[in-house]
Formats: sequence, C-alpha cells, structure tokens
Amino acid sequence: MAHRFWNSRILTLFAITLAVASGASLLLSGCSQGEPATKKEQQLYTCGMHPQVIQNKPGKCPICGMNLTPIRKQGGASNTLPSSASGSQERKIKYYKSTMISGEVSPTPRKDSMGMEMVPVYEEGATSPVASSTIEIDSATVQNMDLRTGIVTRGPLRRVVRTVGTVEFDEAALAEVTTKFKGWVEKLYADTTGQQLHRGEPLFEIYSPELYSAQTEYVLAMNEAYAKSSPGAELVKNSALDKLRYFDVSQEQIAELEKTRRVNKTLRVSAPRDGIVVEKLVVEGQMVDAGMKLYRLADLGTVWVQSQVYEQDLPFVRLGQEATVSLAYLPDRKFRGRVTFIYPTVDDKTRTAKVRMEFHNPGFFLKPGMFTTVELVADLAPSAVLVPDMAVLRSGEKNTVFVALDAGRFEPRTVVLGPRAENNMYQVLSGLNEGERIVTSGQFMLDSESQLREAIQKMLKPGTPGELAQPTAPEMTSLMRAGTNGLALQPEKVVYICPMPEHVALEYDRPGKCPLCGMNLVPVTREMLAKVQPGGEVEYYTCPMPEHSDVRESKPGKCPRCGMTLVPVMHSKPASTPSTNTISARADQASEKLYTCPMASHADVVSDKPGTCPKCEMKLVETSRVAHGKIAEQNWHQHPR
Repeated sequence: MAHRFWNSRILTLFAITLAVASGASLLLSGCSQGEPATKKEQQLYTCGMHPQVIQNKPGKCPICGMNLTPIRKQGGASNTLPSSASGSQERKIKYYKSTMISGEVSPTPRKDSMGMEMVPVYEEGATSPVASSTIEIDSATVQNMDLRTGIVTRGPLRRVVRTVGTVEFDEAALAEVTTKFKGWVEKLYADTTGQQLHRGEPLFEIYSPELYSAQTEYVLAMNEAYAKSSPGAELVKNSALDKLRYFDVSQEQIAELEKTRRVNKTLRVSAPRDGIVVEKLVVEGQMVDAGMKLYRLADLGTVWVQSQVYEQDLPFVRLGQEATVSLAYLPDRKFRGRVTFIYPTVDDKTRTAKVRMEFHNPGFFLKPGMFTTVELVADLAPSAVLVPDMAVLRSGEKNTVFVALDAGRFEPRTVVLGPRAENNMYQVLSGLNEGERIVTSGQFMLDSESQLREAIQKMLKPGTPGELAQPTAPEMTSLMRAGTNGLALQPEKVVYICPMPEHVALEYDRPGKCPLCGMNLVPVTREMLAKVQPGGEVEYYTCPMPEHSDVRESKPGKCPRCGMTLVPVMHSKPASTPSTNTISARADQASEKLYTCPMASHADVVSDKPGTCPKCEMKLVETSRVAHGKIAEQNWHQHPR
C-alpha cells in the first residue's frame, strides 16, 4: 500500500511539472510569435501621380483624388531603400571627391568647383556594388513599363553642322577691263554677255589720239637718221616705249610696231585673264573715257559659297575644315570644298556669322546666285564615350541616366554631357563607363520611382543605418591637401588659362589645349588669376601651385619643384594722370592746408604757409576756421601762387 501511495504521488508531481513546463513553453512561444508583429514595419501608401504624398494607411490622394497604392517591398524585407534598411550590409561612404580636380573633397554630395558631380569614396576604397539610390522592380512590372535598354558605346565624336549657303564669284578671280586713255570703240569682238574668253583673246579695237601720238613718237625715235643727229635719241626712244607700256599696249603689238615701223589707227585690247563675260557695258562706236568700266570677267573654275552659321555652332567650324554642298537640281551628287575664311563679326539680328568656303567647279555646275545645302563635319575626338539623347533625363540643373543592373535593379546616375555628336548622340564626360547597360525608353517612370524613394529617405530620422559617415577633421585636412604626385591644391574655384601672356585673357572651365597656340592649359585659383592682368607687363613667372608661389623665374618654363608649366604674373599698368587733368588737380589742391586773413575783405590773401596778412598785418589762420574760407580757397585755385 505504501509503495502504491508513493508511486501515485510521484506520478502526480510529474504531471504537475509537465503542465508547468507546457505552460511556460506556450507562454514563451506566444511571446516569440507576437514579437515580429510588434516589430513588423508599417506599410506605406503613395500616389502614382504625386510621389511626394506618403501615408501609413490606404485612402485617396489629397491632391488628385486617386486611390493610394502600397509601396512595394524590396526583396520582401523592407519598404524603404536597401541602404536605409540594411545599412550594415553595405560599406559606408567616407567622403566625396572630384573626378576632375585632384584633391577636392567634400563630406556631403555636391558639385565640384568645375560644376561636376562628386563621386563617393567608400571605407574599403572601392565603389559600393549597390548604390544607395538603387531601385528594384520585379520582372513583370518591368515588362509592363516597356523599358528598353542599350549599351554605352565608345566611338569617334563627330559633329555635323548643317546650314544653307549661296554661290558667289571668287573675288580673287574677277577682272575689270578699262582704258587709260580717251577714245572711240571701232570694233567689238566680245559682243555678248556670258561669252567665254581666254587670256589674250581680243575684246575690241579702239581709236585714241593719245595712243596714236605715242606710237608716232616711238616710230620717230627708232628712225636711224634721227638717232644719229640727236644726242638724246636713246632717251627719247625709251620714253616713248614706256608711254606705250603705260597705256597697256601688249608686248606683241610693240614688237609688231618695231617690225613694220607703221602707225596703226586703232589698237586691239585683249582679255587680261580666262573667264566669262558677266558684265558688258560697251557697244560698237561708243566713246569711252579713261577709267570707264567696259567689261567684267569672272573665272568660274573656282567659286565661293557663303553660308550663315549660328554662334553656338561656331566652335565646331575651323579654317581648312572640309565642307560638302549639294544642289536641289542635282540631288545625285555632292561637291567637296574647304573653309577658307570665318568672318570676325556676327549679325546682331540673325545671330549668325558668315563662313566662306571655296569649291572647284568642273562643268560650271555651281552657278553664282544658287542656294546650296552645306554640311560641315567636325571631328572633335577620335574616341569618346557616347550615350543616346533619348536616354538622358534633363531636370535643368542636372542630367540623369538610369543604369540597368542585374535582378531588376536600376541605378540613377548623374552624368556630365559634352557636345552633341552625329546620330543624336552625346559625349559623356563623367558618370558612365563603356559597356554599361542603360535605359533608353520608359525611364521617366523610373525617375518617378526614384523620386518616391528619395521622399521616403527624407522622412527617415537622422542616425539611421543609411546615414553617411563623416570624415574627421584630420582626415579632411589631409584629404584637402592631397594632390596629384603629392602636390597640394586647395579646394577652391579653379579655372584654366594658357601660360602665354598674350592669351591669358581667355579662361576655360576644363583642362585641354589652348585653341590659339596649342599649349596645355594650366589650372589656377582665383587668387592667382587676380595677379594675371591681360595687357599688363610681365613681372615674373611662377608656379600655379599655391605651395610653390615663391618660385619666381624671369623666363617661361617648368617649375623646378613639381614640373608644372609656369604662368606669368602680370600687374596692370597704373593709369597715367596727365598734369592737365582738372579733377586730379582739384583733388590735390583740396588736400592742401591753406591759410587766409581773418578779415573777410582780405579773402584774396591766401597762402599755403602760415604768416601775416600784407594788408593788415594780422596773423593768417586756416581757411577751415573762418566763414570766408571757401572763397579764399576758390581764389587760391583760380590764381595759384
């Protein structure tokens, strides 16, 4: 009986212990199951048309009245950006640096002194594989959004400038036919406008008493009897010969006159060059005066094409550049020529500059007065990173391109664009690399999504895992002083100038070569630029690096410390003040201390030194102490001693 009693007691205690353990486990399990519910992130809702509207419950947009839609979760873990929800999984940003100016850094994202976006530098020294602004979209939504992508390519950077032109005569191939004597046209050979002539072909015959007299003098001077009887016969002969030459009598006609010794009534005038008769202002039997224009000849073998180029396209036009023109009545052929002159003025009404091109004209297809279509191809760079125009979203202050990553992720990149190339492509100066896949169609929907994420990030409290790590003061000091090859360069506004004293008046916002002399442009700070005065006298040459400002050389060259090209220090000339300058003279006189008699009637007594009045022998006082002091000063200025 006792044994059974103890067995039942043991079983009862075991049951109670089991019940307590079960209750504790249920309590613990209940708490563990309820914990995710308390820590579960709140679902946010937004408007598809107004992404700045964000609420924590469904409803309607207070702006447009549309139903709010839930914000999609990224990877089933968070409603916000991966960087803000899982900051511990990504590397923190130490600072931002400039891609163009060595040593320019910032603790926060901004543009550098050249206006280009700074890139982040992470703690491990490399770029994070997933940017903080990366957005993720499922494949079905990507297909519904009809996103199209392309590859960033590299190729030659060419710019085609298209304009219209007008065919004109080559001014260097024009000739006018005139006479240097008065006469009458006896016979015309070139009697129609448009007639083609060759050099030496006859134009007309003219009778002139002056020309007839000159021929007679030359024939008499060649007479042997006259030559023997007159001691100055040779001088007379040379004088008569020069008169014929000055009348533009050809050498062949003079030789014929020497051979025949017979004076002709008329003289034949020949064409001075090959060309077309574009103007005929003489008829047979007409009397002409000396200097009257009779014919105008033009050689159409070479013609000019004058075109108008807008001022924003002038940087892409240069001398010697190849030009192509096409004609409306000959659409199957093009003519190639060269730019020979760029006019130095711009029309203030059309905002265009005239550009002259020269073309050979076989067959005379290019006729003066015709309109042409002109194409100028400028090779700006042999190799450049190119992006299509349709891939760029422009917001006024910046240009954005969406880069397509794997697994439906898209990263917005701020890019800096260069000049526009052919086929509607743009050069990318920074922000993209060759071979990256970018979105070329439908990116405006991605832009709306990224703005929504940005609005969510702005709602986060400071100190969340997505906050940027700020560099310490010693790090900032060392980073700001870190430069290329160990050179120091303060994060100031930097411009580029040519080291030639004649070209320092031009400033450039990016490195390169001087378009005038081809020398490499040198970066200088605004403080250094203030010492370079265009048109001033060169005092010395110094290094553009602030740490090497003590380098002073008398000739241009390289810095002996860092090897950079020296820049001239030019102080402007002081303005010369002539002695007759009334304003300066009055200012100098006003600064003088004058003395006058204390008697108002003796205000004409004025001196620049203390003394006594010669009229009343009173002691002179300063003009500022008496009421008539202004009158005394005026008397001094009008009649200085």
